[in-house]
Amino acid sequence: MRPLSMLAAVALLAAPLPALACSVAPDYRVPTNLELVEGADLILLGTVTAGDFEPDSTPEQMIAVEPFAALKGAMPNAPIALPAMIAADADIQLSNPYELQEAHPQSLAGACVRYVFPRGSRVLFFLDRQDGTWHAAGGPFSRWAEDVLTDDAPWLQAVRFYIEVARLPEEDRAAALTARRDELGALGDDPVAQLIAADIDRQLAGPNAPLKGSIELPPAEHDTIEEAVEEAQAAAEAADAAADAAAKEAEAVIPND
Repeated sequence: MRPLSMLAAVALLAAPLPALACSVAPDYRVPTNLELVEGADLILLGTVTAGDFEPDSTPEQMIAVEPFAALKGAMPNAPIALPAMIAADADIQLSNPYELQEAHPQSLAGACVRYVFPRGSRVLFFLDRQDGTWHAAGGPFSRWAEDVLTDDAPWLQAVRFYIEVARLPEEDRAAALTARRDELGALGDDPVAQLIAADIDRQLAGPNAPLKGSIELPPAEHDTIEEAVEEAQAAAEAADAAADAAAKEAEAVIPND
């Protein structure tokens, strides 16, 4: 796949993202953060380094992730490829560093999970291994990929703690969660501690409520994140072709000196 022209990139950003791509069962529940930690095969801190723009290299757009640290699972010994897109503009929204409950806003469009990333951003990825390749873990609306730009980012702190909790016998987890929540809650002058304590409290409350009934879901148009990425890429390539045609038309009507 060739790089997008500036006009195509602008058109891609100006156009609406694909409609909600996933279809969830009536009883589908977004995983809690602790459930997300438990279910992932690999929790990888990595840097988004590149996109796949080589002609005919893959059937869909891919990004490359340079591993920095494996919080859970085996550390990859080379960059990994994920079905996603490189952000075409520096203004693409990063994760809110103080949001610990909701997924990145882009999960409300496209494939119901985030699939556009700024080059150079450091992201905490939750991944599953399927058919020899890595894919987003957690399902629709999960916090599978959030930007964590500092070593003390609240999301990193919370995930590291949940990894410790997930290693405990199930009967010991509630006590560990409660003790840490109370410890952080006592730090009344530390707003980040209060944020993490509130998130621990949500884990103690148990599974999330079923998604349908809490929000209204539009009709599904795609089945996978790969399909949403392909549609966004096709829209960008169509915009690129239209821009080329417009440029040629403009050249035809402008007389040469």
